[in-house]
Amino acid sequence: MPQNFIQICEIFDVWGIDFMGPFPSSKGNKYILGAVDYLSKWVEAKALPTNDARVVVKFLKPLFSRFGTPKVIISDRGTHFCNDQFSRVMAKYGVTHRLSTAYHPQTSGQVEVTNRGLKRILERTVGENRALWSDKLEDALWSFRTAYKTSIGCTPYRLVYGKACHLPLEIEHKAYWALTRTLIYKERTKKLHDDKIKNRIFNVGDQVLLFNSRLKILSGKLKSRWSGPFTIAEIYPYSTAKLIHPDGCSFKVNCHRLKHYHGGDLLPLEIPDVTIFAKDN
Repeated sequence: MPQNFIQICEIFDVWGIDFMGPFPSSKGNKYILGAVDYLSKWVEAKALPTNDARVVVKFLKPLFSRFGTPKVIISDRGTHFCNDQFSRVMAKYGVTHRLSTAYHPQTSGQVEVTNRGLKRILERTVGENRALWSDKLEDALWSFRTAYKTSIGCTPYRLVYGKACHLPLEIEHKAYWALTRTLIYKERTKKLHDDKIKNRIFNVGDQVLLFNSRLKILSGKLKSRWSGPFTIAEIYPYSTAKLIHPDGCSFKVNCHRLKHYHGGDLLPLEIPDVTIFAKDN
């Protein structure tokens, strides 16, 4: 299935957040917490020493005071986002917390693209002296905010502030070529994605295998593998299905990560690190 889009009402209504790291320590910081507005593409990021719920809440409160309380925040299912402290803050400000589909990081695609871009800029900027990455983070953010975005027809800076950001001539020259390379990369990526997607048809009761993958940006992520078989219990809109484990537990995944099981040797059954629904009595 071709890539879908998330509907947004107004600027700063929907933010996506995610962590990057761990990186080599830089002034005591090992992680980057990034947030991107889904409409304006405006990016906020901060270097942090840890990646727990406390620093997430501390990061979000100034964000709300600067840009207003959003309607929705989208994140993955990490424990730094799925916890009581984070839920209390969301309830206090009246924000809806939406989780990306397990094993399908494209659900929070804006954040994934932004994180890859920031990491790429930092790697090229710091060179061999990786301990300086926290000093270069603001430069990377400036590059993102002042780069032309085809989807909005201008730069995030112009959309947010209503005027162009004046840059030194050398930076404007580099920004032009960065934009050219980005457009080529995005076109190739979309074509490869849509060409690889197969329109598989799944029905309730089908036996399927799950592609147990994680977006491998940083070292230490799980390697890709198929596991199963599982049984499809329900089919939802936007290519989402509920799978039943042989022990009765269930969980939701994106259908792009499924294929039909046609028998043969059983593969190791592995429960994903997502919300599990207990077996019905």
